[in-house]
Amino acid sequence: MRKRSKFKITASNAFAFVVDGDTEVWYLQMLKRNERELNINIEPKLPSKKSIPEQFKMVKDLAEDYTKVFWIVDYDVIVKETREARKGAETSEQLFIKLKEKAEKFDNVVVIVNNPCIEFWFLLHFEKTSKLFSDCNSAEKQLKKHLTDYKKTRKYFTKQDNDIYLKLKHKLSDAKVHSKNLKFDKYNTSKAICEMNSLFEIEEIQKVTDKK
Repeated sequence: MRKRSKFKITASNAFAFVVDGDTEVWYLQMLKRNERELNINIEPKLPSKKSIPEQFKMVKDLAEDYTKVFWIVDYDVIVKETREARKGAETSEQLFIKLKEKAEKFDNVVVIVNNPCIEFWFLLHFEKTSKLFSDCNSAEKQLKKHLTDYKKTRKYFTKQDNDIYLKLKHKLSDAKVHSKNLKFDKYNTSKAICEMNSLFEIEEIQKVTDKK
């Protein structure tokens, strides 16, 4: 049994994010930096081990202390591991679906799936597409048609007055519309998925980011 944290989070709106990559961390940090009216505490968490069980354990533990916990999953890794699984063994996809359903039993947990990755969310700011990209590199290549200087670096994502959130903010409403129907379906996972709009439909975030 987990030993409870010594200090319980006291902020009225403390949001924790379990992610599996630096790009998500930087994007969330820039959301908080630019939307100064957000009366919430945003804490991205990057597990030391990025396996699905490790991420789920972190989600479950954080759910005890935070107002909301968002589990943001890049599905391309799960697809790759599932393809490489030994015949007859439980696949990464089967394991994820099982743990996703367990996570969603917590009232304050929101699971967000992107297939192949968060770059697809960035792309949806510029295009309405339901194309299934074979991997993150393919989605990134398409994104570079719009953000020609795009780089997966801290410097690019967090540049003062020209960070990733500012580059995309003016098209956020388009991205939300474009991703509306690209939802996870455990019976049909071989499709484009983007559930990032769920984050921006949380009342505390929506009322700030919807302002013109």
